[in-house]
Amino acid sequence: MGDRTVVADVADELARRVASGQYMPGGLMPSVRQVADEFDLNRATAQLILGRLESYGFVDAHRGKGFVIRDVRAVGGVDVYRRLFRLSMPEPEVAAEMFGNIVEEERGIALEALLAYTGSDRAVDPIELKADIDELETVARGEDPDPHRMLRIELNLLRRLLTALGHGMQRAVLNSIGEMILEVPEAVDAYFAVSPDLHVLVWRALVAVWDSEAGPSGAQLALFEDLFGLYHQRVVARFEELVGTAEGAEETVHAATA
Repeated sequence: MGDRTVVADVADELARRVASGQYMPGGLMPSVRQVADEFDLNRATAQLILGRLESYGFVDAHRGKGFVIRDVRAVGGVDVYRRLFRLSMPEPEVAAEMFGNIVEEERGIALEALLAYTGSDRAVDPIELKADIDELETVARGEDPDPHRMLRIELNLLRRLLTALGHGMQRAVLNSIGEMILEVPEAVDAYFAVSPDLHVLVWRALVAVWDSEAGPSGAQLALFEDLFGLYHQRVVARFEELVGTAEGAEETVHAATA
């Protein structure tokens, strides 16, 4: 293992201890000497590791005192949340709670974008949208559909709509959410809790609405919102099954015995 891998791996282990509460906010991280001794490293490498934790936003360096642990859950930004989510996977209940928050944020951005674009002048070239959907369909109907690739395509479709609407901040948040999800295989798989083919059908239906002269009725929009909400409920439930929370385990048993 090269030094770069050692630094990243040990920094992640120490960050995991902060995320799990093993190291409490306001306390001191182990010193350079303690890190070097525990992980059988030289002190220069241990110093790099603690410096990396500072760059992660998990600690603050105080001259003459050491590295003080931050309350990352309370004061951390999007990048910290992203790292916390990835590191939370050994703790299913925590991971499921964080994933639920991620999905709720993504659902709000995606639903707002789809509804706003439906009511707008629809400035995106439909050929570009259809090309992305064609690619999505090709992957979805392949012998072994790649969920990472499908999710990237769908994120790109939403990115196109947000750009056309001028929703730059929402696009930035969506990009960060996409990075969080794509780093965690269980999260990616959960987004395809329903058939990948259904994702294709929904996008084709949306494009058909955008191509038509008459927009959807109020009842059709309400139905879409309800179905969109149900889909995201399925996504969260599927994630809970995959990471093994108590609720997820009960649903899995029920499904197996039904």
